Amino acid sequence: MTHVVIENCRDCRFTDCVASCPVSCFHVDELRAYIDPQTCIDCGACIPACPVHAIVEEFDLSDEQRHWLDVNAEAARRYPAIRGKLPALPTAAAKRASLGY
Repeated sequence: MTHVVIENCRDCRFTDCVASCPVSCFHVDELRAYIDPQTCIDCGACIPACPVHAIVEEFDLSDEQRHWLDVNAEAARRYPAIRGKLPALPTAAAKRASLGY
């Protein structure tokens, strides 16, 4: 099993999750973060760290969210891994508010 970053991360890219990850399984692009399913050890430390509830355990994905497994795996191959917290995007506070968090 792995953890998966879903749509809530887009336009936020809070990286509190990265700081909590013991294995550096997060990758980022200019809009969001992704989890490498080959590196994730399913520890769950990232879930409570995410302020926009953008990380879900694979078995908790709805049928409509299952495509995020492939999105995360493909993006992890294309984008660099990060090992520390980055500044959130300028749109992060508004996105967080729009999600009700």
